Amino acid sequence: MVDSGPADALLDMYRRMRLIRDFEELVQALFLKGEVPGTTHLCIGQEADAIGVASALGDEDRLAGTYRGHGVALALGVDPQALLDEMLGRATGVCGGRAGSMNVIDLSNRLIGCFGIVGGSIAAATGAALSLKRQGRGGVAVAFFGEGTINQGYFAECLNFAQVLSLPVLYLCENNRYGEFTPYEDVTAGEVLDRPRTLGIPAEQVDGMDVVAVRDVAEGAVGRARDGEGPQFVETLTYRFVGHSRADPGAYRKQGELEEWKLRDPLTVARARLVDELGVDAGEVDAVDREIGAQIDEMRSAGLEAPLPDPALLAEASEFKG
Repeated sequence: MVDSGPADALLDMYRRMRLIRDFEELVQALFLKGEVPGTTHLCIGQEADAIGVASALGDEDRLAGTYRGHGVALALGVDPQALLDEMLGRATGVCGGRAGSMNVIDLSNRLIGCFGIVGGSIAAATGAALSLKRQGRGGVAVAFFGEGTINQGYFAECLNFAQVLSLPVLYLCENNRYGEFTPYEDVTAGEVLDRPRTLGIPAEQVDGMDVVAVRDVAEGAVGRARDGEGPQFVETLTYRFVGHSRADPGAYRKQGELEEWKLRDPLTVARARLVDELGVDAGEVDAVDREIGAQIDEMRSAGLEAPLPDPALLAEASEFKG
């Protein structure tokens, strides 16, 4: 092994990406069997964004995710079993089985929420950044959102607000090329980075399939925001390997497009760097895959055996809301 420092760090990021991938595949399998209520939106293919950004964050930082938020939740340290139990609607879920797939929140792990409303994460992170600045806690808020969100009102209003007040916030745009089923270029004028730059917000683009590249860019952006340089913007070029949601077979993709992007699978890229550049034995990487596979099997059994919420408590919550 050439240098154990970078190798150990990347192997840890690979392990965490493998957990997200296997977790998402498990959720999909359970959903198809009718075990997961509601709907699901998977981030398979986009794991490098979640892990790369989370690796740049500290204890005082906060993150807001989208309805495709399982990956960021796991990246921040949300307990995998509790997250799976939440997907299954169990009382042992991170939100007591009441949030489901799209609305997970875990303040103990800096996740201020995942939002089903397109652009909701931007508003939440901007508000969190305002709070962090007023409290002088030195934290940075991060908003994850897709490229389709730049056409929402939330986007322009919140970025303008953040720039005027010089808030410590990172806007992380995951450009996976499709807003639900529609190609980005069919509905959006200009480039993503032009929008924040018009407001004077520093903006840069990074390969979202390379976890090391995402981490390095995120560290720089978070550091500048933490040092009082105001809002920062990063666009990751990524790709989801699955449909938008359960009812989407992805038939709108161009022929060969999915296969081409899979050659840049974040796990494949990280594995190649570990073995070919950093000298890690391939068997060590294989051992990580087996370790996570065994963990997923145990989680599946435990999740399906976990208790459902008490109907009386659910009724009380419903009455309180009303």
